[in-house]
Amino acid sequence: MEIIDLDERYEGDYFVCLEGWSDEMKEAGNHKELWFRQMREKGLRVKIALVDGRAAGMIQYVPIEHAFAEGRDLYFIHCIWVHGYKGKGVGDQRKKGIGKALLAAAEEDARAFGAKGMVAWGVSLPVFMRASWFKKHGYLKIDKNAVALLLWKPFAEDAVPPKWIKEKKRPESMPRKTAVAAFRNGWCPAMNMVCERAKRAAAEFGDRVDFQAVETSDRSVFLEWGIADALFIDGKAVRTGPPPSYEKIRRKIARRVKKQN
Repeated sequence: MEIIDLDERYEGDYFVCLEGWSDEMKEAGNHKELWFRQMREKGLRVKIALVDGRAAGMIQYVPIEHAFAEGRDLYFIHCIWVHGYKGKGVGDQRKKGIGKALLAAAEEDARAFGAKGMVAWGVSLPVFMRASWFKKHGYLKIDKNAVALLLWKPFAEDAVPPKWIKEKKRPESMPRKTAVAAFRNGWCPAMNMVCERAKRAAAEFGDRVDFQAVETSDRSVFLEWGIADALFIDGKAVRTGPPPSYEKIRRKIARRVKKQN
């Protein structure tokens, strides 16, 4: 195994979270690439784990001033991901120490850039970005927002603890129309996929549905709402993890449209 900084050879793998074999990933469009080009100028760092020369894991992290939490002199981990599909791509690479190696490399990198600590988010459920995994590697819970925990590992005694930027407002329902609002930051192909599916589904109902795309990669837009990635139908949040299918999103919109009649 080898850990490298992302270069042009592996950008294609990175943009689809190492799932180039997945037809579903094509639905996410090029939003992650656009986000990457924009955030790279703001300090985004990406490391790739190679196994026999193939991308098997990745971690991406950014100065916290450009993330979803308040803080200073810290780096924020958007995600760490090790390919875990048997019989697809590079196969199941979990339980081989790749995640641990990626995290250690990112922490060392952040220290070299003068960071006073590393911040991550995690969930208490045994799924992607498990909070328990970060705790195992020395991270401490510092804040909570519903099921999402904010964790950190300070590198310096004078490091200031971060905190979540909380939701400030939600999109509202509309008279005589079904309102569909898709919030997209761009960093996550899964959420990009949800937004593209919602846009397609909303278009099927013509002027009976008002579709709003809210691009939260614009920092001022994110701070206005306090929402990075989400889907709302008539002001009600739709569960997006794991990403709902196009058919499920369409059915939810159809039910709301039917109530207009």
